[in-house]
Amino acid sequence: MNLRRYVVLRLLQLVPVTLVVIIINFLLVHLAPGDVSIILAGDTADPAYLAAIRERYGLDRPFLEQLWRYLVQVGSGDLGLSFRSREPVFAEIMSRVPATLLLVGTSLGLSVIIGTVIGTWIARRPGSTTDSVVSALAVGLFSVPVFWLGLMLVLFFAVQLQMFPAMGMSSVDGPREGPGRILDILHHMVLPVLALMTVSVGQYVRLARSAVAEVMGESYITTVRAIGFPDRTIMMHYALRNALLPVVTVLGLQLGLVLTGAVLTETVFSWPGLGRLIYDAILARDTPVIMGAFIAMSVTVAFASLITDLVYAFLDPRVTL
Repeated sequence: MNLRRYVVLRLLQLVPVTLVVIIINFLLVHLAPGDVSIILAGDTADPAYLAAIRERYGLDRPFLEQLWRYLVQVGSGDLGLSFRSREPVFAEIMSRVPATLLLVGTSLGLSVIIGTVIGTWIARRPGSTTDSVVSALAVGLFSVPVFWLGLMLVLFFAVQLQMFPAMGMSSVDGPREGPGRILDILHHMVLPVLALMTVSVGQYVRLARSAVAEVMGESYITTVRAIGFPDRTIMMHYALRNALLPVVTVLGLQLGLVLTGAVLTETVFSWPGLGRLIYDAILARDTPVIMGAFIAMSVTVAFASLITDLVYAFLDPRVTL
């Protein structure tokens, strides 16, 4: 299939997927306990004011009518206004996306690189003590709750050693531009990136180790080795490319889990990203922001799946689009 046609078809598939996601999220948000109008108006508000609030935000309408009006609104490209700030939801989300991309992208990239390198290294020594110890450590790291690890990092490195800041993306009195600004952000990134990376790196260690060990046992590797190619050439040009296929697959599928972990990590470290926005919106029952953020995350995961398929086809010529 032509690449352009394949991409267009996959993008068209996003429409029904996004529609189902919106309906499910809308249902879950409205099934949550509590009255949004009371949260907006306050516990001491009189019935007349509560009725006015419900009418103003359309909360007095039947559920199906609210859903239909929201679908029409989203279809026109409008995610609505935040209940709290009265700012456009799309603008609020876009203002938080760069911080989340910086955090998630850095942690995910480091996890893949470090995990693949370590997994490839121990795959060349299967059954050794190093292989057993590193594999067991990787399984242990993958099992650690990200929020607990984040709290432990704050307690040890921020409170006890005072090596890194415990919260925020930059210092209040720090530089606002230039290299000093970059270094300040990098200093604040260390702990949240370490929390996200530590939890996910173990999976890539195990995955790369299994994939490389399996590929090294293939007949074509034996043939190349018999010809006389050095081990480094065999690993880099023949084994590693095929071994990366499972890593790429899991990388695309894991993006949704990493974004979920980012919600917890950003909450622990007060990182001003999309995860923190969702957390604050849930506490305030800011339904438009919650729905808009869920839609943005769902579309991001869908795009990641598309990119994964394209990279998979590039790495393995046997795969056709």
